[in-house]
Amino acid sequence: MKQKEALAILAAGHNVLLTGPAGSGKTFLLNQYIAHLKKEGIGAAITASTGIAATHIGGRTIHSWAGIGIKDRLSPGDIRALTKRAYLKKQFAKTEVLIIDEISMLHAHRLDMVNKVCQAFKKNSLPFGGIQVVMSGDFFQLPPISSGGEEAEFVYQADVWPEMDLRVCYLDEQHRQNDKKMTRILQSLRENAVSPEIVGLLKGRMHQEPKADVRPVRLFTHNVNVDSINNAELGKIDAPEFNYRMTGEGEKKLVESLKKNCLVPENLVLKKGALVMFVKNKFKDEKVVYVNGTTGTVVGFGEDDFPIVRLNSGRDILAVPESWTIDNEEKILAKINQIPLRLAWAITVHKSQGMTLEAAEIDLSRSFGYGMGYVALSRLTSLAGLYLAGINDMAYKLDPRVAAYDRELLLLSERAEGDIKPKIFKKQGSLV
Repeated sequence: MKQKEALAILAAGHNVLLTGPAGSGKTFLLNQYIAHLKKEGIGAAITASTGIAATHIGGRTIHSWAGIGIKDRLSPGDIRALTKRAYLKKQFAKTEVLIIDEISMLHAHRLDMVNKVCQAFKKNSLPFGGIQVVMSGDFFQLPPISSGGEEAEFVYQADVWPEMDLRVCYLDEQHRQNDKKMTRILQSLRENAVSPEIVGLLKGRMHQEPKADVRPVRLFTHNVNVDSINNAELGKIDAPEFNYRMTGEGEKKLVESLKKNCLVPENLVLKKGALVMFVKNKFKDEKVVYVNGTTGTVVGFGEDDFPIVRLNSGRDILAVPESWTIDNEEKILAKINQIPLRLAWAITVHKSQGMTLEAAEIDLSRSFGYGMGYVALSRLTSLAGLYLAGINDMAYKLDPRVAAYDRELLLLSERAEGDIKPKIFKKQGSLV
């Protein structure tokens, strides 16, 4: 499905699952819809399954928004207690649309909990109390975290799922990868059809030396590798340090949540020569200034000692403080400010989800879960940008249950294309 068709289905007020491969434009389309809802004055709750994902779209975690926190079950008494909280009453009274990004990482039982909370606040037995629910994500990417070696409990196994009358919008255009070989590799992973030819293409990138002007980000599966490399590399540079402290304002718990989940450190330490990565998208006059994952090197310090970053393209950017917020329709509830950079000699595969990388040295030799190899490889724009340090058999594997369900989603998306109706909201008039 094309983005224009998906937007029409969203605007018709259906419950929607927005899915498709990495780089197909899911987040871009979600942001378009969010901007439209805000413009039309339609109450939208913007959430995601994880804190990191929530910062990418200017929202909060679904757990925080629904008031369920880290609980695994809600008793009738728990729900009654929630409905007495004044701030939640006010929040739910205004909510007409609930957006949940990175849905692949949400457990089924938690979606059922959110459904019950919504029904209680809206005093309505329809799924989610009649709120339009828009879920976005790709089930081939990182699954819900399970404990004790149990199988992941995917959100589509929720009791409420078959009751939602979902329209599936499966985006199939590719906006990240720009070469046929990389696209073929990723598609073969999705189809569980990794042939000797595909393995050969990947292993042909083993131990390749980057060109002199290319400094690839290094992706690892474990945090311990990332922290030690970044600290060691910064320590090798014999140059003055520049420190940037994060500032925050607003509701204390929400500020702390932003700090914890934002990819920028509270205290950013930079030196001339440091390899850095932007961790936010920035546009000016509808043109891209940088995106989450753009890398470069600190070449100096300009106005107010803000770092000057030279991108791989040769363009210099003065990196000034940006804000990450949690807000509702009326006001900003919490805000943090920091230079949108982090050290980028290394990063974990988990934290790379959502990023676009032109070059990366990836070590998948210790891959330990389904989807880890796919997430890492799908960050890249081309095969030429891959410098593979190692790979194990697990890196090729995606959950077989997801593969079967993905085929069903493709068929449902084709059916939804024939079901596009006039794009009307009761409050908003026409979308176009």
